[in-house]
Amino acid sequence: MALGDIALRLWFVCRREFSAIRGLRAALLAIFLPALLSACARPGAESPLRQVTARASGTTDHTILIATTRKRSADPGALFSGERALELDYAQAVVSVPPTHKTANIEWPSQQPGNPQTDFVTREAEYLDGEKEFIARLNQELAQRPPGHRNVMLFVHGYNTLFPEGLYRLTQVAHDAKAQAVPVYFSWASRGELQGYVYDQNSATAARDGLEHTIRMIAASNVEHINILAHSMGNWVTVEAFRNIRISGTPVKGGAAKVGTIVLASPDIDVDVFRSQMYRIGAPKKPYLIVLSRDDRALALSRFIAGDKDRLGDYRNAADLTKFGAVVVDLSDLKSSDPINHDKFAEIATIAPQLQEVLAEGVGKASPDEGAGSTGGATEVVKTVLTLPVAMVAAPIVVIARQVQ
Repeated sequence: MALGDIALRLWFVCRREFSAIRGLRAALLAIFLPALLSACARPGAESPLRQVTARASGTTDHTILIATTRKRSADPGALFSGERALELDYAQAVVSVPPTHKTANIEWPSQQPGNPQTDFVTREAEYLDGEKEFIARLNQELAQRPPGHRNVMLFVHGYNTLFPEGLYRLTQVAHDAKAQAVPVYFSWASRGELQGYVYDQNSATAARDGLEHTIRMIAASNVEHINILAHSMGNWVTVEAFRNIRISGTPVKGGAAKVGTIVLASPDIDVDVFRSQMYRIGAPKKPYLIVLSRDDRALALSRFIAGDKDRLGDYRNAADLTKFGAVVVDLSDLKSSDPINHDKFAEIATIAPQLQEVLAEGVGKASPDEGAGSTGGATEVVKTVLTLPVAMVAAPIVVIARQVQ
């Protein structure tokens, strides 16, 4: 059994008994559990951004534009560190996906800098000279797409994420989705340490203005739609950025027409805080897509740290979220290769066509063979069961949407 899995099992046992744990035992749990978890080996920790010039047949290159609140790293193989910068910085990278790639996986190099035939490798990585060059590069990428497909996929990573990890995760999602959109990576200053939860939370809060500026900057380009995928604590940054936009009274250029699908995957947000945010933002013109899973162990730990307050990403009363203009995608029954079930969103690319169909047909409009249920009162919900390809997994996905009144 892997060390990380042992540590997680230990934590769940301790959590069940926490009401009886006092004094020294509680202190030891708080001190030694993060250290045990952080002892686990992790991909991405060895600076995999060292450029690989060798070519291999069947590889696919993806150009990723980057906006970040991280400081530049002294390590040329890392590009950016986990420390906070005072201003936004910009970069561009080209990441190669191997022909042996399996859906939802990141094939990390076993040795640096990696083999393009079997591993994700970095072809190019360079800093950009400020916002103007970022926009110029973005418009160049958009111009290579035909009209009607000049979109951006903006990814905001979560807690405990090193810069290369988020970069490769966006590449994986864009590749698996066969997305024509230009991938843009917004990276805030996470140190990539399990014991750094409070640091990351503060970094995420500090990054919300930077993300707001990035959204406005992209909207002012030649983009047609901006689709946003946020993961874990990155959802806090994302929802706060839209709250900022609402409070400012100045919409993004092009308004709601330019803001496409917003996917909140495994959101690490206190449910009460999310309600407060949405009351300020108001019902979105297009429904948020909230991807949650009740067996998410990372969010269970976050809930424990937060005084046993529900997190949005493992909320039991999912139908309650539809009143805020959300479509809820429950992946609780989806089996995942991730031992803590926090990265199930990585498989969303495979089901994206089905989810997009649900949105396109209208939120809450059920076909004759779909069952409708009620949560009581005026809130009616529709449950749609979507089945993934058998080759991938044989578990159902439940989509819950508010019925149009």
